[in-house]
Amino acid sequence: MHVERWEPARDGALSEATLRQKLEKLGYSVSRYVYPPGTCFPDHTHGVDKIDAVLSGTFRIITPDGAADLRAGDAIRVPRGMVHSAQVIGNGSVVSLDAVKVG
Repeated sequence: MHVERWEPARDGALSEATLRQKLEKLGYSVSRYVYPPGTCFPDHTHGVDKIDAVLSGTFRIITPDGAADLRAGDAIRVPRGMVHSAQVIGNGSVVSLDAVKVG
């Protein structure tokens, strides 16, 4: 599992607009979600290729390759059909950009 970290020198200042623009340039349609503390998504799959990216909070993603705690500026690719789960870690909400591959 590879977590892509936001690098200000390469990506500029992190904001919702800049993260959204980066994902859209990669060919993804982007939606914004806010998940409150305690949110948990059990094992599931998607019929599309996705990227889960985090603007704030801590979001733990678990795949067959392991677990990763995503924080502000972090993103992970979730290929179609990959079993994965996710949960909000800590007392804060997670603001996430959910990106779905177009085409």
